[in-house]
Amino acid sequence: MRRAIKITHWMKPDHKYGSLVVEKFINQLMMDGKKNTARTVFYRALQIIKTQTKKDPVAVLDEAIKNVSPSLEVRARRVGGATYQVPREVRPERKLALAMRWLIAAAKSKKGKPMAEKLAEELILATKNEGVAIKKREDTHRMAEANRAFAHFAW
Repeated sequence: MRRAIKITHWMKPDHKYGSLVVEKFINQLMMDGKKNTARTVFYRALQIIKTQTKKDPVAVLDEAIKNVSPSLEVRARRVGGATYQVPREVRPERKLALAMRWLIAAAKSKKGKPMAEKLAEELILATKNEGVAIKKREDTHRMAEANRAFAHFAW
């Protein structure tokens, strides 16, 4: 039986900046369906970025996402009873999703400040190629490089 055709839902850009990336980031940040809270936190973080860097906050966000996006990742592949970590290139949609997820996780891992401040700090660090999210990308690339010998198992 054939797989069902995937329905793609088109997202509307956010109302403040008119950016799809901003809306996706807000959706990733949202917990338990509390989108308004996620919006408040995110816009506050962008305001902090604007005051600290004197740059366009959406441009800083795009730069941070570009810096954190991985180009390679490892996927588990079972061959003859053994499981190999096979390096693969990352699709553009997945790059964006991983970068956002890693930035949010890095901000959440910090303690002692409001989420908006932690997120702003992590985004600013990511534009400078520093921070926890950048370390995560480096670890992913290092893992893919270490398992390059198994690249011929790619499917």
